Amino acid sequence: MRRLRQVTKIVREQGPKRLGARLLAAATRRLGVEGEDLPVRMEDVRRADVDERKPVRIPPIPPGGRLTINWVTTPPSKGSGGHTTMFRLIRHLESVGHTCKLYLYDTFGNSVADLEPGIRAAFPFFQGSIHDVTDGMADAHAVFATAWITAYPAFNDPCQGKRFYLVQDYEPWFYPQGGLYTLAENTYRMGMHGFTAGRFLADKVLDEHGMPADHFDFGCDADRYSLRGEQRDGIVFYARRKAPRRAFELGLLALELFAERHPDLKIHVYGEKIGQLGPQFVDHGLVTPDELNAIYNRCFAGLSLSMTNVSLVPHEMLAAGCIPVVNDAHFNRVVLDNDHVRYAAPTPHSLARALSEVVTSPDFDATARAAASSVEGRSWDAAGLELEKVLGRELAP
Repeated sequence: MRRLRQVTKIVREQGPKRLGARLLAAATRRLGVEGEDLPVRMEDVRRADVDERKPVRIPPIPPGGRLTINWVTTPPSKGSGGHTTMFRLIRHLESVGHTCKLYLYDTFGNSVADLEPGIRAAFPFFQGSIHDVTDGMADAHAVFATAWITAYPAFNDPCQGKRFYLVQDYEPWFYPQGGLYTLAENTYRMGMHGFTAGRFLADKVLDEHGMPADHFDFGCDADRYSLRGEQRDGIVFYARRKAPRRAFELGLLALELFAERHPDLKIHVYGEKIGQLGPQFVDHGLVTPDELNAIYNRCFAGLSLSMTNVSLVPHEMLAAGCIPVVNDAHFNRVVLDNDHVRYAAPTPHSLARALSEVVTSPDFDATARAAASSVEGRSWDAAGLELEKVLGRELAP
């Protein structure tokens, strides 16, 4: 029944030709042939004249300053770091009395009725309503795009509300130089106000695209990640084969070199199931935050690679006294800004060498305690407070 609703919705919104293209792409993928589905509706792109500067219309703010905020998002899923950060911000805004509404941008024909139970289960604290953005948005004081593909419907919709853009990565880098790269890059020219994960992104979108932006610093969920003083038996790797920016292949080569040097240590892998790699590897797959904290506390070091903006992982590792080994890059150093992170050139041998240096370092217990203390007080409340401040300033009459 759900499949029938998906097919009907795709035909209604995108036409029978688009359905045919989707079926062909799915078939080629099953046959192992390269085939990529477009993540954005071409009609949304066609409608968006990014050089047009629409007048900003903001409804009157009621006494007491209670705001209504629309969030245009891809369907949130459990375990998604980007959605988790978005909901942390929403949770703070709701806690101080603002109303937040989700508007889902889904190109796979799913209905809100199909998606809402999973969203509520993954983020049970969320109090707001959930809608389909293709049905149109109600007026709001602020409208947030949350990924490049959602910037197009946020830009096109006629509802009132100042446009903001939650930027958690430089998304053009997710693609080769080409059409999708350019379509993603164009969204930074839509006249929105950015709110970025870390200072690097705020500087980049302003310097390269003229997009004004504020930033928030990464927090750390101290309720989930903490030093427990357990016996450590190896290292850990955040593995995401389906996210090229996480450099899975590079990480795997580094782990193989490390395993040859340290046959007595375990190599814990999490993020997604990757299969049997050898007797030293423990494949945890997708884990809960509590399970992840236990894994971090068993490990001396963690390999966390990001070829774009840094992930949430290094701060989580630090909180558990696990030393992150990160590929050396300007954006990683700017955002992390922590003396306990180990940086290494993005080569298998350099990364393996850095991991070895951590596991053989003397008095590791003292190192772990210092690492954990370095992120004390880095709660996500600060990000929510910063967003409050930005909204107050940008929406002031």
